[in-house]
Amino acid sequence: MKASRLLAACATVVLAAGCGAATAEETAAVTVVNCGAEVTFAKAPERVVLLKSAAVPYLQSLGVLDRVTARAGQYPKEYYDAATLAQLDRIPLLTDKTDTSGHLQISKEVVISQQPDLVLGEVDNLSRETLSAVDIPLLEEPAMCPNATAVPTFDDIYAQMETYGKVFGRTAEAGKAVEALKARMAGIRKPTEKRTAAVLYPTVGGGVTYAYGAASMAHPQLEAAGFTNVFGDSKERVFEVTLEELLGRNPDVLILLHSDGDPKAVQAAITGLPGAAKLKAVSSGNVMPQLFNFTEPPSPLSIDGLERIVARFPAGA
Repeated sequence: MKASRLLAACATVVLAAGCGAATAEETAAVTVVNCGAEVTFAKAPERVVLLKSAAVPYLQSLGVLDRVTARAGQYPKEYYDAATLAQLDRIPLLTDKTDTSGHLQISKEVVISQQPDLVLGEVDNLSRETLSAVDIPLLEEPAMCPNATAVPTFDDIYAQMETYGKVFGRTAEAGKAVEALKARMAGIRKPTEKRTAAVLYPTVGGGVTYAYGAASMAHPQLEAAGFTNVFGDSKERVFEVTLEELLGRNPDVLILLHSDGDPKAVQAAITGLPGAAKLKAVSSGNVMPQLFNFTEPPSPLSIDGLERIVARFPAGA
């Protein structure tokens, strides 16, 4: 794959006159493998366009969120602290329009007009190949790559932080961020009692309900919270599930993922189903709506989501 941009004149010599605070690490060429493709950067990206929100916590941890010059999609405020929100508010929003299935609708021309040297997040009508044709590199979160087969773990979060650190010339910052995340994981005390749970994505207003199996980040998240995933015997990431199947497995707890919807409506999409009152999780009130990125794809937000689950369902609850 071609380099993301021709190396600027000031980058040809490390810390040459006029290069300001650029470091040797930031001006060195870097190649990473993403979704099976080699992506080469002649220097650390300086004009980034976000098409998905999953990368935000990584960029904030590395101190490079200010390099995002435009964004598109949804950025629920619940994901971020005040400092991150303030930075996001300063980044122009190109569009937040989605189709009926929740997929971002944005044209190639709008993105290219921003003159990015990196696009983060692949969308249906703007592929890696399309952007590569005009010498713009794209990085997707590995778990969301087409035909991804690797079973996600919390180690994927650390690896992705290190990847972004390499791309942006911030390997030291990435190392510190990884250690901080590992410390948070070590501090989580999961209950020892045996409990079961299911992670679902209901359709508000009626329609299909989806469940998450062993190939999703929901699976290690439930395990880290001390639960057995009742759909852990499925090797699929996500799949349709009926109420009858739910009743057959009858989990103690339900986690309901959603994309910036009304939590009450999300919960009602399950609890309002005929016969749902027979579910242990429903009858005991152990149902928790959770924003999607608090679980998937693997990111620092997945650790936030884990902490939220443990706080919501402590031992003996």
